[in-house]
Amino acid sequence: MLKKRIIIAMSGASGAIYGLRLLEKLRMGGLAETHLIMTRSAERTLYLETGKLGAEAKEMADVSYPVEDIGCRLASGSFPVDAMVVAPCSIHSMSAIAGGISSNLLVRAADVTLKERRKLILMVRETPLHLGHLRTMVNLAEMGAILAPPVAAFYTKPESVLDIVDHSVDRVLDLLGLPSAEAKRWDH
Repeated sequence: MLKKRIIIAMSGASGAIYGLRLLEKLRMGGLAETHLIMTRSAERTLYLETGKLGAEAKEMADVSYPVEDIGCRLASGSFPVDAMVVAPCSIHSMSAIAGGISSNLLVRAADVTLKERRKLILMVRETPLHLGHLRTMVNLAEMGAILAPPVAAFYTKPESVLDIVDHSVDRVLDLLGLPSAEAKRWDH
């Protein structure tokens, strides 16, 4: 079976564990080739929230790219990719993607993903949301993006923070067509 090629982008929003856990699960499953982009803010947030360095996250990916490398292969539609996930996705990154403002590789890769009609999943991390945020989300949905904010589900009876994180990550894996065998499902 051919591995799916997935771009994982981490922005500076709180919730670095979502990107980290997605990388872990994709690596464990062995069904995806992962290409990682981390903003400088993502590296800072990762350290503040988990004590891990950006280099540790980059080691979990098959390939990683500097966020400034706007000329790398991820910036071109001719490089075949199956999907892109921004986990976590800051409002700043979400807004730049919606506006097509390709000021860094994360935004450019997302723009390419949309223009090539590939799957773009945004794990937007913000609350509460004002009308501008909601309108931006509507614009992105109309452009073809999937908005998948991490939302806790309690029917799974989580016993730890990791259980709550895994539920949202497992939903993203479903969207990628790479379901986790360990995912807890609604079964009533």
